[in-house]
Amino acid sequence: MATAKKTPVAAAAKPAAAVKKAAPEKAAAKPTVKKAAAAAPAVPRKPNAAFMKAMTPSAVLAAVVGVTPLPRTEVTKKVWDYIKKLDLQDPANRRMINADDKLKAVFGGKAQVSMFEMTKLISDHLK
Repeated sequence: MATAKKTPVAAAAKPAAAVKKAAPEKAAAKPTVKKAAAAAPAVPRKPNAAFMKAMTPSAVLAAVVGVTPLPRTEVTKKVWDYIKKLDLQDPANRRMINADDKLKAVFGGKAQVSMFEMTKLISDHLK
């Protein structure tokens, strides 16, 4: 029958546990200051003029992106749009591009290239 009786020490332990649970919530509510935000420069970055210069694609690349001169960034975007539209990414490894007839000519006859190698091969077709 002694086990059914609650002692005052056991009753006092419950509020202490409740106080311990409330303390972490209070600490979590405290806002944290990020060092990166304080160290960021106030001046926004300017785009690199070399990337914004319009370049003329070769006849082989023009079959994919068009004949109008475009900046490098836009050429890359159009090639990716073409790849996604025709679902040319390898399903097992999404970093690899499976070339169709038009892209095979741009990639120098390779049937499959990595997305990182693709940008290098595209830059060879820009003047």
